[in-house]
Amino acid sequence: MIKQENSKRKYNSSRRQEQARETRRRILEAALALFMRYGYSGATIEAIAQEAGVSPLTIFATFSNKVSMLTELVATSVGGDDQPIPLLQRPGPQAVLQETDPVRKIKRFAYDISDILERVYPLFEIMRMAGKTEPDIADLLNKRLQARFNNLSVFVGNLSATTSLREGLDNWSATETVWAIAGPDMYRLLTIDRGWTKEQYSEWLGDSLIRLLLPPDI
Repeated sequence: MIKQENSKRKYNSSRRQEQARETRRRILEAALALFMRYGYSGATIEAIAQEAGVSPLTIFATFSNKVSMLTELVATSVGGDDQPIPLLQRPGPQAVLQETDPVRKIKRFAYDISDILERVYPLFEIMRMAGKTEPDIADLLNKRLQARFNNLSVFVGNLSATTSLREGLDNWSATETVWAIAGPDMYRLLTIDRGWTKEQYSEWLGDSLIRLLLPPDI
């Protein structure tokens, strides 16, 4: 009887956790849809609750405020899921860092980051607009931009450890180059404003970084 009760409690606990995760997912999906439709300021907690099919109290209990929702949306978009795994420890970046051929390394990097940029560029637009009037969002944006630079510096350091960079290029300036053209703003310019596909952007990014980062004889 005790074993049955323990099993029942474990089952109920697992079921509650799954229900809470599903509620969290619905709230985030609703928040993203309304942030994109009305902007950060225009998407109220009440509207997000209605879109998600929950009460405003549920949203406050789950996220406390819109800043927390946007913060988690950015994190899950960067990683691709809600698992607490740092970006550089995920399979895509790990495959890039473990590649020994510099040309293939850059091509792998371009392919992997294009998937990330497809997910995150709308959120960077939301943060840029909201950050003009919301100090908390401006701070969130600055932290994400610095995190991007730090992660890209790991890629560049890994690249320069396996091959020589183009003459006159050090790790810092190489990271700034990658940060500029492998970023959400450039991705949006080419895929939205110019109508490129993600695959076209990835191929262009890889070819461009090979020319910008590596010596011409590689």
